[in-house]
Amino acid sequence: MGKLRFLFALWMAKLSIPALKITHHNGTDFPGSLAVKLCPDFLKYIGKPAHIVAVTGTNGKTTVANMLNDVLTAEGKRVLSNRAGSNIISGVSTALLKGCDLLGRIDPKYDLALLEIDERSAPRIYPHVKPEYIIVTNLFRDSIMRNAHPGYIADILTRSFPRESKLILNADDLISGSVAPENPRVYFGIDRLPTDVTACENLLNDMRICPRCAGKLRYEYRRYHHIGRAVCESCGFHSPDSDYLATDVDFSARTMNILESGQKYPYPLITDSIHNIYNTVTVAAALRQLGFSHEVIARRMAEVKIPASRLSEEEIGGVKVVMQMSKDKNALACSRNFDYIRSKSGKKELLVMMNCMGVAKSWSENPSWMYDTDFEFLNNDDVTCLVCAGPRAYDYKLRLLLAGIPEEKIRLAEDELAALDLLPLTPGDDVYILYGVDGMPLAFRVRAKLKERLLAREGTR
Repeated sequence: MGKLRFLFALWMAKLSIPALKITHHNGTDFPGSLAVKLCPDFLKYIGKPAHIVAVTGTNGKTTVANMLNDVLTAEGKRVLSNRAGSNIISGVSTALLKGCDLLGRIDPKYDLALLEIDERSAPRIYPHVKPEYIIVTNLFRDSIMRNAHPGYIADILTRSFPRESKLILNADDLISGSVAPENPRVYFGIDRLPTDVTACENLLNDMRICPRCAGKLRYEYRRYHHIGRAVCESCGFHSPDSDYLATDVDFSARTMNILESGQKYPYPLITDSIHNIYNTVTVAAALRQLGFSHEVIARRMAEVKIPASRLSEEEIGGVKVVMQMSKDKNALACSRNFDYIRSKSGKKELLVMMNCMGVAKSWSENPSWMYDTDFEFLNNDDVTCLVCAGPRAYDYKLRLLLAGIPEEKIRLAEDELAALDLLPLTPGDDVYILYGVDGMPLAFRVRAKLKERLLAREGTR
């Protein structure tokens, strides 16, 4: 009966794919959602490639998964993935059913499945999907209404991970680095950087006490929040050593080395942001576990591009316009972006439009994440104007005022397109457009209008 139910669900889901194409829908979530609704054990029966790599964690999992996909594809591997779609059970189910025939058998042309998996979805997916490797990028506070504390998420992962899966973990993150202690594991990390500090500059610090004995942790250095190297003064518990260590980081030359087993291998820096150094060393660690040489990985990494939807820069009419996705509801993601902005030289004008667009229509997301976010990083003389736009405009203005930013720098418009009129666009200033996941299409319409204005201004000179 279970198998028959599965086949019916599979056929209905596959029939929905051409129907979605006809109606101009992308079909990245609905087929799997339908399949799971018709057969709750759909993942149990669907065929899977012999090799599966899963990517999870609070921040960076999409970028890491996409970079891995790019390198593997460039190396001739046939990869089955949920790159274009959802990372919950419906998206994973959609990806797998697209790789199967009408009897649910996996197409043998696929060398492996590369699946981005949401942390909260772990209990529903891992009982039926047994990855050979699981990458955990990091664990931080995310949406408080959904994810609560990162320790809670770490416990979910520990209870859900298949014991045979080999973990690829962040040595600089004591929360994610401690998950599933019975599983085999390797670690990646970044050697001490000149920008590292000894005292935490951030509002959030979720690792103050030892997870083993509750003694006080002493940090050798901190990178941000709880990321760094720590040791317990009571029991000696400490950050693990990295099997793959990014070292000799040179931001100006855009180069670094990865240290493995005492030998250094040269790598390019994709961008000058620390989180993309972590993304690079994470990908390198995973590909080394899959058997690729450092030389091949480094060569392919030099070809990898960060998706324009995440970060892009363009000189338009003498103004540098920076599009920077700042994941709303996620204090860490926004804080890292604010820190990146303050590290850049020159004057800046900011359009703040991280607005939880998806939830604004039906319910109210708890805005407490804003008060865990380091808006104080924007309180400096280089930031000349901050325009708050969209349904959260008044919330952002209040938070900026509480961060000590002078009110005369803050402007407000509920309409995002109209907000462009409030940007001074002073020659020589850089313009940053900060937007959330749900507001991405709107952000690019805003950018298009800004481009029209800047080019028109240039034409009148």
